[in-house]
Amino acid sequence: MQPIRFEPGAEPSDERFGDDTPLLCCHGGMAPPAFWDPVVPHLGDYEVVVPERPGFGTCLDDAETTPAEAVLEREVECVRELVDGIRAATGRDPVLFGHSYGALTALEAATDARVAAVAAYEPAVLPEANRTEANLSERMAALVEAGQRREAVKRYVEQVLHPDGIDDLDAWLDEWPVWPDCVALAEEVVRMNRAVEQYRLPARLDVDAPAVVLAGTDGPDFLRESARNVHDALPTSRFVEFDALGHGGPGDDPERVAAAVDAFLRDRAGLP
Repeated sequence: MQPIRFEPGAEPSDERFGDDTPLLCCHGGMAPPAFWDPVVPHLGDYEVVVPERPGFGTCLDDAETTPAEAVLEREVECVRELVDGIRAATGRDPVLFGHSYGALTALEAATDARVAAVAAYEPAVLPEANRTEANLSERMAALVEAGQRREAVKRYVEQVLHPDGIDDLDAWLDEWPVWPDCVALAEEVVRMNRAVEQYRLPARLDVDAPAVVLAGTDGPDFLRESARNVHDALPTSRFVEFDALGHGGPGDDPERVAAAVDAFLRDRAGLP
């Protein structure tokens, strides 16, 4: 099963879609669209759409100059436009499935877009105590300015992906296939982190569609806390926690995560 891929600004057309429910997968801040490749085979009952975030690969014209405070708004608008295009092309409301920063983008897009449902794996939202003290973007920006791009992105890996530490991190990074691509995206990761540090979760997220928030027991504690906070802020939501999964859960155990999302969509969203 091959997903439908969209670069920023591309227009959906009806001939690209089949008869299944469109499911739009939004990737996160350090993961390219290929993050979803292991998940797609387990979503065979859906027409999977994998858009590319602005700033990744083929960038929007203004991606390099967009101020940090507008980064999230820029990406949310891209998702909304794609949702509207899919609805116009197929006559069906798509599902949004986001991971990390992509989960935050999906939730914000769903506040003003007609979607069938939203699935959010560990949205990139900081609990208030963490948010007020957050300075990762500032520290990363200083390293990038000093020409230390590798060290800048390494700080993100240390704080967000492996906050409990990892033996010989440099050796681990050297063996990580996407590491060179991550280093190349240093400026975009800085902008994304600054947007996350500035985002304040409202008491209520105005998402009318059914929602499921997912998290892993082995991920960073602050992301597990924020996932609970997001669940509490949604008018109608289910919370699912996976034993022994971390922040990369959808890629690490795609069958289990996809099965949970599919069960939710059939049960709560009424999808066939």
